[in-house]
Amino acid sequence: MGNILSGLVLVNNTDIWVKYGAYLTEKKKGGRDNMKAILRASKVKEHIAVNIREENGRKYPTALTVVNDEREVSLYFALVADSTTEWWQKYREFIQFLKQGSNGWLDVKFPTLGITLRMFYLDCSDVEPLSDLWNEGKTKKASRFKVKFKEPNPIL
Repeated sequence: MGNILSGLVLVNNTDIWVKYGAYLTEKKKGGRDNMKAILRASKVKEHIAVNIREENGRKYPTALTVVNDEREVSLYFALVADSTTEWWQKYREFIQFLKQGSNGWLDVKFPTLGITLRMFYLDCSDVEPLSDLWNEGKTKKASRFKVKFKEPNPIL
């Protein structure tokens, strides 16, 4: 599994699979929520209009300047480790890494798509265990969670 997941997502030039055992996953089998979130076009900023009481409708400039508004990007991650202790350590370190970034900023690169999103961390959902996280044993420990980011200057 390591070779398949290595290099798919780089955050500030860190391979999140290699360092944290983290990778993008989906909420449901066959889902495409991550792809939709990454590729969703941002809204445009509102155009300024004048509302004249004595005239119908609103008046807009002859030439409208179209600029992107910031957007939120929510991505599902999974995190895998060999033991409960290792899972807890990797999870804490991964979330701290996302919160801190580089002066707060995260350059999230998706090499297969050829795009990099410059974002910062906003929030994280509850952890959804995909295996028994609380009991040590011979099985891998895995979880899924959704992280919300803000992209202030969207590429799309």
